[in-house]
Amino acid sequence: MAKKRGNNEGTIYRRKQGGWAAQCTVWTLEGRKRRTFYGKTRAEVSEKLTKAMANRDGGLVYDAGKLTVGEYLQRWIADSVKGTVKESTFANYAYVIRKHISPALGQMKLKSLTPAHVRGFYNAKAETILAPATVRKMHVVMHKALSQAVSDGLVVRNVAHGVKTPRVKGPGEEIKPLTREECAAFLSASKGESLGALYVIALHCGLREGELLALRWSDVDLDLVKPALQVRRTVTRGENGRGFVVGSSTKSGKGRRVSLNRKAVAALRAHRKRQLETRMHLAGLWTDQDLVFPNETGSLLNPSNLRNRSFRRIKERSGVREDLRFHDLRHTCATLLLGAGVPAKVTSDSRLREG
Repeated sequence: MAKKRGNNEGTIYRRKQGGWAAQCTVWTLEGRKRRTFYGKTRAEVSEKLTKAMANRDGGLVYDAGKLTVGEYLQRWIADSVKGTVKESTFANYAYVIRKHISPALGQMKLKSLTPAHVRGFYNAKAETILAPATVRKMHVVMHKALSQAVSDGLVVRNVAHGVKTPRVKGPGEEIKPLTREECAAFLSASKGESLGALYVIALHCGLREGELLALRWSDVDLDLVKPALQVRRTVTRGENGRGFVVGSSTKSGKGRRVSLNRKAVAALRAHRKRQLETRMHLAGLWTDQDLVFPNETGSLLNPSNLRNRSFRRIKERSGVREDLRFHDLRHTCATLLLGAGVPAKVTSDSRLREG
């Protein structure tokens, strides 16, 4: 017979089939719920009951109910992440969740997720063509989201903690700048392309892909004694990781001034002339956003289209190495500047500063 206890103190009783059991009421996402604990001795279940009630009274329920991983991640990204990080970070997290984590783990109950599930997920992603850095980004999102679930009392532990991402090196992970000969071949192959000037600026000025696509003519001054451009924006993923938009700032939130050499100035002058001719030809079809390197109708160019069409075509035509990444153009700029005797500090401050 159960021992009489006060309200909210729980109940301990001997089971007919042997052993002991204890019950107490907790409040979960689904409302009031009766939880039962089992043990061989009364002392064992009493200890479990005491711990559960202490957690309950301290606001730690450790019961996610029927909440799935996908549902929790949507709540987390909307309630805990949005407004607390940069727009670009929020968009990247949302993209990783929507594109990778939810399709693989989203249907599982949050409380049933184990380290083995997380490890298997990482290993499966590592075997695809995804870059290791992308898999590591998934781990960052998983770890942060599950840490919040622990803090909210939904789960007892963070099952992503201690799970290591596979140590693999994907193609192009190693920084391999172009040689002077390869650089010349690449620029030669870009001539005649509508975005030819973009590659000149990438190699001579070291701008990132997103910075190039977000660059506006109002940021460029070719008529100064020392022509220069201002890097003020970058392209980021849109709301919930869908599409792309021009972000309000660069990586550090600060802009930077980049000087232009004669080749860069000449390339931009010729590019602006061709762009004006295209605008006149398209007339009402052109969307004027003041972008230096827009798509065919003046709107923001999708970074994927830049890499998978223009960049890939030029890379194949030039005969440079197959695993060349767009970001390697930035490293090539640094290598060429240093090789020309430009001090490392000047190179970093004027062109490649992490801004």
